[in-house]
Amino acid sequence: MPKGRLDHKVALITGAARGQGAAEARLFVREGATVIATDILEDALSELTNEIGDGATAYPLDVSDESKWLACVTEIESRFGGLDVLINNAGIARSAPLLETSLDDYLAVIQVNQVGCFLGMRHAGALMARSGGGSIVNVSSTGGLEGVPQMIGYAASKHAITGMSRTAAIELAEHSIRVNSLHPGGVDTDMIGPASERRAVDYGFLPLSRLADPDEIARAALFLASDESSYCTGTALLVDGGFMAGPTHWTPPEA
Repeated sequence: MPKGRLDHKVALITGAARGQGAAEARLFVREGATVIATDILEDALSELTNEIGDGATAYPLDVSDESKWLACVTEIESRFGGLDVLINNAGIARSAPLLETSLDDYLAVIQVNQVGCFLGMRHAGALMARSGGGSIVNVSSTGGLEGVPQMIGYAASKHAITGMSRTAAIELAEHSIRVNSLHPGGVDTDMIGPASERRAVDYGFLPLSRLADPDEIARAALFLASDESSYCTGTALLVDGGFMAGPTHWTPPEA
């Protein structure tokens, strides 16, 4: 049987019930990993792990709750002996102009996206250190490298993930833990709107003229999770169809 790129590795994926996280869970199991798939959407999570079968375990987890992280990490150490990969994928977005954004809405996004990422690195990272090292992939966004109109909380949280990842990469290197951030552009999932609306948009503003398939983001996460990226840490990997390279159309000013 061909060797998998994650053979004998234990991987924890947050926000795994659907979209990007589900694609990562499926791919990682195919590549030989034992996957602990976590989410607050328990029914969808169970459906996913039942579909995947052997190699995937469902674990309900609210990433903004430190006590739930501690229980999850304790369970993983007891059951699997250690942890090799953490994919901090869980995230939410709320849209409103800055002057109409409530503090509650802002903090709700920060709690999941930013605090959830911190807690994952803090507690799963401690288990990784006891396990002898590993790879942490923090899912940021192109919104972690530029401004995002009407999404102040989302942009703040994704910029924070970029900075936290670089800081953690420096600190955790002594424990043989690599930390990188992954920066998708638009991905063809329900997070950016219903399928009918996504299909109706002209993506000509992107050099590749389309949204990413979740599997394309999963393959980038796989690279960072695997030993193939053994000399990559503190990096920000763009998977954005060329969006951050610049506009596809530009009219120079008249002389």
